[in-house]
Amino acid sequence: MRTFLTRIAFAGTALVALTAAAGASSPPGELQRHADAVHALGITGVQARLVTADGRHHVATSGVADLRTGRPVPPDGHFRIASTGKALSATVALQLVGEGRLRLEDTVERWLPGVVRGKGNDGRRITVRHLLQHTSGIHDDIPDYATEADFQRHRYDIYTPERLVARAMAHRPDFKPGKGWGYSTTGYILVDMIIERVTGRHWYDEVDRRIVRPLGLAQTSWPGYSPAMPRPHARAYQPFETGALVDATEQVIPDGGSAIISTTRDINTFFRALLGGRLLRPAQLAEMTSTREISPEMAEVLPGARYGLGLFERPLPCGGTYWSHPGGWSGYITDNGVTADGRRSVVLSVSSVLGPDGYLQQQRAADTLVESALCGPRTER
Repeated sequence: MRTFLTRIAFAGTALVALTAAAGASSPPGELQRHADAVHALGITGVQARLVTADGRHHVATSGVADLRTGRPVPPDGHFRIASTGKALSATVALQLVGEGRLRLEDTVERWLPGVVRGKGNDGRRITVRHLLQHTSGIHDDIPDYATEADFQRHRYDIYTPERLVARAMAHRPDFKPGKGWGYSTTGYILVDMIIERVTGRHWYDEVDRRIVRPLGLAQTSWPGYSPAMPRPHARAYQPFETGALVDATEQVIPDGGSAIISTTRDINTFFRALLGGRLLRPAQLAEMTSTREISPEMAEVLPGARYGLGLFERPLPCGGTYWSHPGGWSGYITDNGVTADGRRSVVLSVSSVLGPDGYLQQQRAADTLVESALCGPRTER
């Protein structure tokens, strides 16, 4: 049921534009056209926000927020950011590195003694850098729901970080630390646990203190184990074994780091601040943006991508590269991108996911929207 890369792969139209009074202009034609193209694939609701170098916001929406009522997609609706949250956790970890409280070469064992053990897993050989770059080899075993019956039965189940790590420790590593690349949400659960051990505070308290409040991200929150979504929001829809869309809006996300709720406005603000050098010292931003190759399976979905510490680097068709961290869980899928100087950014949120046969098509449509928005008209290049 998880939809960011589904284990290793991304598993009448109502048009709404923000008015000048809401702080945004009408959407550029290309942004609206690409949002409509995503909706035309069969996606229920789409919202996209582009912020240009001059700070202007452009918003395009397409589809509906609720299949039952047909209400339009809110132009600043909330959604679960899922794996995009890894970029926030990585930023906090690297801030701690910059403060001298944590080292990238520290082992997991130093901060979480005895936690990564068994079946060939050894926290004495895995470093913080390995966790942040998905090179730890730790196998993921995050709860998933293959059928609607499974989802309905378990949608409110609660998993502690310790329980999720223990599930992973029941598997042998996928490879030796540093000898491969494998996307591991469990690795980022361990990063959050290390943040708590270093600071003595809950990991999201540190995200809130260091990122959310300083940047004024008023619509960003962590729900804990609450299944509810704040308003406004589009309802999230997930296909199961029959292909029929099931309303999956209310549920408890097993991985707490993927449960962060935000908006396209706030995520744009975060990425612009991050790449603009406002959140990390130069040495730590350089570490974050030092990349390596990813697995062939992931490269099939994200062509040309490389991975740093909590960020993907991807090529732009107009030249250069951009930075991103997509995410998805149970209907809510988000893609995003920001130029290397932090001056131009875009965030896309959709509220349903195509079935297994359609995830590549969905990802390609998202790529087209993001790349077109970041390249912009020739007059802006």
